Amino acid sequence: MATSGPIGESERIAEVDVLRGVALLGVLLMNFVAFAGGGVMATDAQLAALPTATLDWWSYEAIRVFVGDKANTVFATLFGLGFYIQLTRSEGKPGFEKRYARRLFWLLVFGWLNALFLWIWDILNLYALAGFGLLLMRRWSTRALLLFGIPAALYSDKLQTLLVERLSIPIPDAYRYFLDDAVLQRQALAQSGDYQGLVAHFAGWTWAEWIVGGLMAAWVIYALGRFALGAALGRSGVFEHVERHLPLLRRVAIIAIPAGILLAILIRAAKDFVDGDTFTIVEVFRSPVALILAAGYCAGIIVALQRTWGQRLFGPFGAVGRMALTNYLAQGLLYAFVLFGAGPGLALAGKIGAFAVVLVSLAFFGMQVAFSHWWLARYRFGPMEWLWRTLTYGERPTMRRVAPEALVAS
Repeated sequence: MATSGPIGESERIAEVDVLRGVALLGVLLMNFVAFAGGGVMATDAQLAALPTATLDWWSYEAIRVFVGDKANTVFATLFGLGFYIQLTRSEGKPGFEKRYARRLFWLLVFGWLNALFLWIWDILNLYALAGFGLLLMRRWSTRALLLFGIPAALYSDKLQTLLVERLSIPIPDAYRYFLDDAVLQRQALAQSGDYQGLVAHFAGWTWAEWIVGGLMAAWVIYALGRFALGAALGRSGVFEHVERHLPLLRRVAIIAIPAGILLAILIRAAKDFVDGDTFTIVEVFRSPVALILAAGYCAGIIVALQRTWGQRLFGPFGAVGRMALTNYLAQGLLYAFVLFGAGPGLALAGKIGAFAVVLVSLAFFGMQVAFSHWWLARYRFGPMEWLWRTLTYGERPTMRRVAPEALVAS
């Protein structure tokens, strides 16, 4: 019997790669805007004093409404779908559980390195931990996946915060890291180029908020719920028989996109009309609204891909999605380059607003699209994908797509 191995190029589902690429653009926009924003690497007063303050406000609100929580919802759901695809294609072959656990272990390593040295709110370590849970659920029925996945996907950090407050659970609060004093401390470390001090500060923040404060548990539940929904989606056969499901997908897009946008706008607007405690309750609905709008986005893109204009518009995202790990980690390097002063860094923490961040992000993502197409024309895997497969399967897969001589001749 053949052992379970990596999915080959001929087995990839083009729609999944495109959706993953689109989700990566959303992840880049939301992460970078949040990281450069108030309470993290800049104070609200500093951002208000920028000449682009008005454009920054509109840019931030637009990202929150159209992208916030939706991009990571798509990304996480596709992880669960990918797990289902690998599971079904490895069914009956020995070694799947062991190899997949090894795959998750190395993802956890990549995630923690990224969280400690570049991007404090890394998702890879969360996905790895949730992935072990999904591995234990691999024999669940579709109904069981949905019964668990829906309520778990509705769980969020906001809901956990509300429950902790209402139940008076003695969990330490890491809110001090969002106060101006902590922001200015991080900013000084970043602008001075004291990278070692900045890493130590981030490590303390991660320990206080994610580990001791229990926030990681909320996000693991959040991710695992989306993984379960992705696995259930894989069992539905939508991606195996797209044409058969097009009428349903059109209805989902037509209903979910406007409804999700309207609800997201209402949630954002609520902060100006209700008190703080009430707004915390309102924010609990961000997670279900994100599920609605993410479903609408995915359905709309899949439908569009059946048309020539849709393939031209969304097709280029597929190469980015095929190199998702490489491109995601590269985005962390962008945050550090723009905000930190270490090495060639620009040290713009507190000096760059959301509008400029969006422009930089779009330009950088355009380069990622071009680079991904260039790279995949020559190589079968992205650099980090190759390393991940090598560590997982214990053998180095062939990297080059064609022989060097043929490449030069062409």
